[in-house]
Amino acid sequence: MDRMDMQRAHVAGPDLATVAKLLADGTRAGFCLALLDGRAWTATELARHVGVAPSTATEHLHALVRGNLLAEERQGRHRYVRLAGPHVAELVESLAAMAPERTPAPRSLSAAGRRQALAHARTCYDHLAGTVGVAITDAMLERRLLDLEHGLGLTSAGATWLEDLGITVPTGTRRPSVRSCLDWTERRPHLAGAVGAALCRHAFDTGWITPVGTTRAVAVTTLGRQTLRRHLGLSDELLSQK
Repeated sequence: MDRMDMQRAHVAGPDLATVAKLLADGTRAGFCLALLDGRAWTATELARHVGVAPSTATEHLHALVRGNLLAEERQGRHRYVRLAGPHVAELVESLAAMAPERTPAPRSLSAAGRRQALAHARTCYDHLAGTVGVAITDAMLERRLLDLEHGLGLTSAGATWLEDLGITVPTGTRRPSVRSCLDWTERRPHLAGAVGAALCRHAFDTGWITPVGTTRAVAVTTLGRQTLRRHLGLSDELLSQK
């Protein structure tokens, strides 16, 4: 064993390199980005999405499951995979925000429209992201519903605000109440954690937002614009996709 190997052998702590290797492959990274929609996908669906053979996809998915980035679900003969939890989604979204842009120019107006819709408002696993998600977070900070005194946190005024809106945040779980997630299109943080998930779920349930096609993109409805203008001061211009 040479000196470098001996030094590595004596270094204790998390093996960060193992996780980095899993996401260093373009195919595996593409799978994780696709799974940010919070759904469970089959290997065939993911293979088609990134343009690889099903056998190749299966090999990569086994590695991601072994590395605890993905979780496997089975229904009868069908096998599905999803992100192992919100902590993985926040990791992937944060890394995407740090990554250089390499998306090719869209080949059609519809492709350009999908990209614009995703950048404007989308789900990041189970919370809101994009221009709208960041604007909501900023507005909550400005109104002291959130604060940054000890990292991003919910204030007592914020808890009352959620209660008044009828938003219930689950308690008794290991998930942090509030987390900051770096937005990959805005390159600024949006609200994640249990509060971010509850707010997103409430927005869907009450009709403030609605899905756009089969992508992660969402559109803010007329009711949603009225509500977010009244409670957070967000403008119709910001909330409406151009």
